[in-house]
Amino acid sequence: MIVGIGLWPAMALGQTNTPTRPDSAAQRPAAAGKPGPVGIWKGPLSIPGGALPVQISVIQPAANKLIATLDLPAKRLNKVPASLTLRGDTLIFYAATVDCRFVCRQAGEAGQELRGMWTQPGLRVPLVLHRADLGSVSTASVEKTVAVKATTYHTEVVSLTSQPDNVALAGTLSIPDGAGPFPAAVLLSDMGSQDRDSRQGSYRFFADIAAALARQGIAVLRLDDRGVGQSGGNGTQATTANLVHDAEAGLSYLRVRPSIDPARTGLIGHGEGGNVALLAAAQPVPPGFVVALAASGLVGLDLLASQAEPLSAADTARIGEARRQAWAEVMAKAAKLRTSGSNSAQVETYVAQQRLKIKSEERKQAEATLKFRRTMLEIVRQTASNDQAQAIVVNMLRQRYPNQDPALARARATDLLTPWYRYYLKFDPQASLADVQCPVLLLNGTDDAEVNAATNLTALEKGLKGNKRVSVRRLPGLNHWFQTPAAELIPTDDGTVDPVIAPVLLTTVRDWVLQQGSK
Repeated sequence: MIVGIGLWPAMALGQTNTPTRPDSAAQRPAAAGKPGPVGIWKGPLSIPGGALPVQISVIQPAANKLIATLDLPAKRLNKVPASLTLRGDTLIFYAATVDCRFVCRQAGEAGQELRGMWTQPGLRVPLVLHRADLGSVSTASVEKTVAVKATTYHTEVVSLTSQPDNVALAGTLSIPDGAGPFPAAVLLSDMGSQDRDSRQGSYRFFADIAAALARQGIAVLRLDDRGVGQSGGNGTQATTANLVHDAEAGLSYLRVRPSIDPARTGLIGHGEGGNVALLAAAQPVPPGFVVALAASGLVGLDLLASQAEPLSAADTARIGEARRQAWAEVMAKAAKLRTSGSNSAQVETYVAQQRLKIKSEERKQAEATLKFRRTMLEIVRQTASNDQAQAIVVNMLRQRYPNQDPALARARATDLLTPWYRYYLKFDPQASLADVQCPVLLLNGTDDAEVNAATNLTALEKGLKGNKRVSVRRLPGLNHWFQTPAAELIPTDDGTVDPVIAPVLLTTVRDWVLQQGSK
């Protein structure tokens, strides 16, 4: 009944979108007496331990074009773009952003059902969706679906030069198909050396953003950082100020493209990249807009001091083992109390007291680590001699982590003395914010452990108070990488979850950028 999933390999996030096929659903007439797939389809998706409501909406904005979107309300996934392909009488829906596929056929009386197989990482189950009565669907919901038209796009390999350092940068331009002119953005990465996809394991943050925006009519340029991939230069020798030149080089490249609207070309920066975007916006030729994702509002030393000290795998393992050992001792003592005649209330009181004691000790250790980290960074900031600073830092690290490989301490000290680190420790993002007058969107996840949303957004808002075109949003439950919370994802067979970019981020950025183009 179902066409094999293997006939249509999953589209990799960030790759060229597949053009409409000759046998697409939009170009094939519906069977006699059976309406086509246009409409809203709803039903329960079976998952371990229960079910989730699923909704697929299909609209037809033109004679030979269908647009599909996916909603999983319980997972806060709304209006996720999905491709729709017809193979014979089989419909294939695929939402690349969340890597799920529904292969089905119209069935039931007058084709009022979609029956088939739903697949995604770790889950493959039958699914039946029923055509919803349009009267039960709010007009606002339908209008919102129609408001943003999906499109196909293609990618191009890009090379450009960043002046005045004459650094060669390489990357990928994802550009909607058609004549344009399209709004466009350059993606700017967080601190550290990132490739053009801003890859973290299997998570491809910038590739996901580029694919989602290009499908909605926004061109996106993403570049390998200096010294990464096919780009030249050395990222550790470049300061935040140097990176502004790279951002401006990307803007200049896009602005001369015939299919790009130079007035609607801006910057989307993550972490330090958000601060680079704001610095570029204070220059004489600013971008058309700035989207700052988890940008810092604090002096560099204050931000870095508030973050956890990076540890080796061995140190992390030792800390974890110590925590498990402490809890094992508590449970062993609780067992002895039971055998010695203590009642349940007494045992539970003891366990609760020990739990609080362990948490208190962990909190004290975390505070001590942050104090140590601030002291170490202050020494780096205040000590002009690299040799002197390195000797002090290595000694501090070896005293605090006596079991650590001395080579790791020396490598850590070397990292702290690079031009980038020395510059960033003194970097004050507030200094140039008063000169930023282009439209700005500030976004932070409320669960960001690296750039606290409340502290940093408040500081940025204060610095930008003279700009009347600033929008601010705190995205509940999202971390520094704007991933869908793991608790809202369906785990794989081994209990793990694959990180997925939060749809609310994509829709928020997309809608805001398109609004700038309409003004």
